[in-house]
Amino acid sequence: MTLHLAICDDEPLQIEYLSSIVTKWAHTAGHSCSIHAFPCAEAFLFSHEGSNRFDILLLDIEMGAISGIDLAKRIREKGSRAEIIFTTSHFEFVSEGYEVDALHYLTKPIAEEKLITVLEKAAGRLALTPPGILIHSEGETIKLPEPDILYVEAFLHYLCIYTNKGEYRIKESLSALEARLGNGFFRIHRSYLVSLRHVTKISRTTVSIDGRADLPLARGKYDLINRAFIEYM
Repeated sequence: MTLHLAICDDEPLQIEYLSSIVTKWAHTAGHSCSIHAFPCAEAFLFSHEGSNRFDILLLDIEMGAISGIDLAKRIREKGSRAEIIFTTSHFEFVSEGYEVDALHYLTKPIAEEKLITVLEKAAGRLALTPPGILIHSEGETIKLPEPDILYVEAFLHYLCIYTNKGEYRIKESLSALEARLGNGFFRIHRSYLVSLRHVTKISRTTVSIDGRADLPLARGKYDLINRAFIEYM
């Protein structure tokens, strides 16, 4: 499984420095890691607002019009469960980090060994706690672990979520649910969202899910889902 990590900092040299440490850590620890860098909060939001694809976020607090704290709040409002690591030159912002469940603060200049220790902690937490989403189905609020989800089918006014333990009907758009889920899901068709964890076969026209269902693959999606599947694994 690939860890998706974002670095948001308005200092290019800092981004380069942090990226080099993350790359070294991932290689040494045996993690597959995808690193994306952003020069400001606005750039991050422009590219990824509404997406929960990142597992670990390294956010500089003191940035332009939108601070790292404000960015983290907006990310959490979208349902992201990413492990957030703040970098800062000052300690007065620390108390605000509790509002967004920050994993750690690192003060600049950042020592390589300290960042590696925190990255190990973040990876450990991600491995131990399976991500989940809250859904409202038939008058009940349910926390649904993402690994249990096989695929989602969209109908006119509702979605049906197929899981290892049963089916759940909810009133929500497929796009909205996709934005709340992590990076292990792929939209194969306007009516279907599948869990890459449970994909067992991909053909030009269909995607097989754990041998239970063969779902239609939209034209032009074949190369995209193969790339997403390889990156996920």
